[in-house]
Amino acid sequence: MKRLFSILAIVCFMAFGTANATTNASAIATTVVTTQDDAADAATVESEGFHQELKRRFIEGGPGFMGIVLLCLILGLAIAIERIIFLNLSTTNTKKLTQNVEDALQSGGLEAAKEVCRNTKGPVASIFYQGLDRADGDLESAEKAVVAYGGVQMGQLEKNVSWISLFIALAPMLGFMGTVIGMIQAFDRIEAAGDMQPSLVAGGIKVALLTTVFGLVVAIILQIFYNYIISKIDSIVNDMEDSSINLMDMLSRYKK
Repeated sequence: MKRLFSILAIVCFMAFGTANATTNASAIATTVVTTQDDAADAATVESEGFHQELKRRFIEGGPGFMGIVLLCLILGLAIAIERIIFLNLSTTNTKKLTQNVEDALQSGGLEAAKEVCRNTKGPVASIFYQGLDRADGDLESAEKAVVAYGGVQMGQLEKNVSWISLFIALAPMLGFMGTVIGMIQAFDRIEAAGDMQPSLVAGGIKVALLTTVFGLVVAIILQIFYNYIISKIDSIVNDMEDSSINLMDMLSRYKK
C-alpha cells in the first residue's frame, strides 16, 4: 500500500512538472515571437527613419552646396556606369581570337583572317584587322599600323575617365568650402549678437560639418568606381599589347 502511494505521488509530481514545463515553454515561445515581432517593427521604423534622417540632413546642409555635391555624384556615377558597360563590351577572349585568326590565316589567307576580325567586337580585333589590312606590304608597315591604332583604341578606352577624377576632387572641395562658409556665418552671428552663445554658432557649425561629410561620401563612392575602371583599362591594354606581339609573330610566320 505504501508502495502504491509512493508510485502515485511520483506520477503526480511528474505530471505537475511536465505541465509546468509546457507552460514555461509556451510562455518562452510567446516571448520570443513577441520579441522578434518587436525587433522587426523596430527595424522597419529604423529603416524608414534612416531615409527621413538622410533627407533632413541634406536639407539642413543647405540647397546650394549640397545640390552641387549631389550633382557631382549623379554625373560621376553616370559616366562611371557608361564606362563600365563600354569596357565590359570591349573585353575579348584574346586567346580564342588569336587562335581563330591564326587558323583562318593558314587556311584562307589574309581575307579569311580579316573576316574573323570583322565579326569580332573589341579593340583587340580592331587592332588585328588594321595589322592584317597592311600585311600585304612589309612587316614594318603592319607593325606601325598596329602601334598607331593601338593608341587610338587606348584613347577610346580612357574617354571621359578624367571627368570622374574631376568630380572626385571637386566634391570634397565643395564640402570644405561649405565648411568655411558655415564657420563665417557662425562668427557673423556672434559678432551681431555681441555674445558667445552655443545656440548662435550651432547652426553654422552643423551646416559646415554636413557639407564636409556629404562631400567626402561622394568622393569615396566615385573613387571606388574610378579604381575599378582604371584596373579594367589596364587589363584590356595588357591584352592589346600581348595580342599585338602574337599578331606580328603570326604575320612573320605567314610571310615565310
